[in-house]
Amino acid sequence: MSIKVRFSAAAWLSAVAVVVLGTTGATAPAQRIVSLIPAVTEMLFAIGDGPRIVGVTNYDRFPPEVSRLVPVGGLLDPNVERILSLKPDLVVLYNTQAELKQRLDRAGIDYYSYEHRALPDITTTLRAIGARIGSAPRANAAAAAMEGAIAAIRKSLSGLQRPRTLLVFERERSSLRSVYASGGYGFLHDMLEAAGGANVFADVKRQSVEVSTEMILARKPEVVIELWYGDLAKDLDLSRQAQAWNALGSVPAVRDHRVYELAGDEFVVPGPRVVAATRRLAETLHPGKLK
Repeated sequence: MSIKVRFSAAAWLSAVAVVVLGTTGATAPAQRIVSLIPAVTEMLFAIGDGPRIVGVTNYDRFPPEVSRLVPVGGLLDPNVERILSLKPDLVVLYNTQAELKQRLDRAGIDYYSYEHRALPDITTTLRAIGARIGSAPRANAAAAAMEGAIAAIRKSLSGLQRPRTLLVFERERSSLRSVYASGGYGFLHDMLEAAGGANVFADVKRQSVEVSTEMILARKPEVVIELWYGDLAKDLDLSRQAQAWNALGSVPAVRDHRVYELAGDEFVVPGPRVVAATRRLAETLHPGKLK
């Protein structure tokens, strides 16, 4: 999930589940890239190709260098005229952005349609975008390093009890209304499993589940982890947010004081920082157990 655009993170998860990986077919290495995908922006910087990027979304925050690039809108509101004015030779976009693709086709500008669903798709995308822009060796090396790091986390935690965990990525501040949690499909679910947790909604094969208090009581999570990021995390008192869970005192996680509030955009941008995010989840679930 990239940092959420101006609509709910749950809607974002639904949107990214339907896109298709591909390009218009051009093969020349791109030199002027507009990225409408914050995750891909981070990938390009991670493999040393940040200088090729000329435009990013209004919601890109990492690495800090993106603040010097031209903002061109987002998923729902791309500024087509500004994109065209940057004279890109490659635009990285969501496949759902049909109108933008039509404009790029008319202008003769190549584009790369992004797909992301599960954790392995992150390194698949990294390798694919690296190959597309002529940086395959660096991209392949970075992808292999990420895969190795995630595998090492899994290995460190093998054999440990996996606490039943509710992973919440959105709710109203200071209340238990509009709660959205990870279902049993997608990169958040995969990160939680790699970090040694057992998703209480693993049987619901969706990326996002709107969760009622009745559902939480029925699932009896032993751990609750909440993720705060982007605008949601601004000026946030994490301890106060945890107090909202006291209303469900019979839930094992609440009773045993295992409700954790984690802030950071790395949890919801499916790029190179998922390794750090998975490690933070693992350290939260199994303190002192990572090697």
